[in-house]
Amino acid sequence: MNRLDMAKQQMKQERNDFMIGHGKGGEKDMLVRQKPGLRQTLSEGDITNIYANNRIVQNIIDIPAEDMTRSWFTLRMENDKLGNDIMSRLADLNVKDAFKKMRQYERLRGDGFVSLGVTQKTDFTLASELKEDELKRIDYLHAFSGMKVTSFLTNEDVFSPKYGQIERFKIRRRTSKSGIIVPQMDETIVHSSRFLHDQTRRMEDEERGQSLLEPMYDIIKVLDTSLWSVGQILYDYTFKVYKSKGIEDLTKEDKRELTTLMDFMFRTEALAIIAEGEELKKESTNTNGINNLLDFVWDYLAGAARMPKTVIKGQEAGTLAGAQYDVMNYYSRIAASQENEMKPLLERIIRMLLWAEDEPGGRVDPDSLEWEIKFNPLWSVDAKTDAEIRKISAETDAIYITHGVHTPDDVREARFGQFGFAEEMKLSGDAADPAYIDKMAKEVYSAWKERGQNG
Repeated sequence: MNRLDMAKQQMKQERNDFMIGHGKGGEKDMLVRQKPGLRQTLSEGDITNIYANNRIVQNIIDIPAEDMTRSWFTLRMENDKLGNDIMSRLADLNVKDAFKKMRQYERLRGDGFVSLGVTQKTDFTLASELKEDELKRIDYLHAFSGMKVTSFLTNEDVFSPKYGQIERFKIRRRTSKSGIIVPQMDETIVHSSRFLHDQTRRMEDEERGQSLLEPMYDIIKVLDTSLWSVGQILYDYTFKVYKSKGIEDLTKEDKRELTTLMDFMFRTEALAIIAEGEELKKESTNTNGINNLLDFVWDYLAGAARMPKTVIKGQEAGTLAGAQYDVMNYYSRIAASQENEMKPLLERIIRMLLWAEDEPGGRVDPDSLEWEIKFNPLWSVDAKTDAEIRKISAETDAIYITHGVHTPDDVREARFGQFGFAEEMKLSGDAADPAYIDKMAKEVYSAWKERGQNG
């Protein structure tokens, strides 16, 4: 064997040795058994137990859902009275709470639903499509999770315009008093149009959404281990060591009795009387470097949840500047979710209320009106800061008009829109100046802290 072949063999042996823990662990070595990319699947019971047992997990699931619906929205409509009546009707139906729960279920279970309880002009079955132009009124909205859905009936016809869409759901509508699921005879097929369905994480070859807890399972487990480890360190942070030659002559029972007595005495008495040649000393647990380990756990958890540590913990961060931008980025993600995921579902509810003949305004074709949903800002600034922002925006607009970048009509549409003066300002154009962003970040963070302190 030449030198080159010997070198290759040595490199191969080193790689093999490394992957089996240098031969120390054999086949039971954790490094051998660990395989990257293995998917963690959780049962509904597992998900329930993890959520019920961990307050941090509850924050990760609940807080974004609360933030998405906390400030709610403004319905801009050319008919102000009709717009106000629609908003009042949404409040009567408790739509805000239904949407919050739907998003909580979506994050926890992978699928969130709201059932649409309606009255129609003609008889109908739940398996039939809900036709909006036959509505009389909306009676109720109920939020529920995918646990109630036993199967998704998907259109698999590749020549259908609705290929790949879920057309109907099979719903479990009854359980026994003890909570045991009753036979399948109590399952009902319901058309998808009779639900609002919230689903944001789904594998392309699957129908159900993925619980947020599945990809976060490893870091949740590490977080739980960290909590237990810190508890053990605190419990045994200091302990006493008693050294005596007489220990060698004691029986197991005598040692146990002596240990119990000394443990009680040394915890309750400040004075210890020992013989010559005996030694009593106190040992402390070394915690050097533990902060770095715990910070790593929190950073990984925040990254996996896509939430700042300050929001997950509900407390002020140590570094003010970093926390400011973290909260701003978090609010930006919440705003994007409002526009992309929640807005279409809200628009459907409003369209149904406009179509229904027994709802405010009677039967109105939604397409015959000028209306839009504008989500209220997730944070606000004081009057002075607001005036400064508007002044900067006005000066920027004047420069754009002077140099022909925008026309007065463009500026009017951008600033005032079709429904009049816009109450909220957007960060765009010269507003992206670092000093300007820094000021906004401080305002956002201050508003978030104030909201947390006031409950």
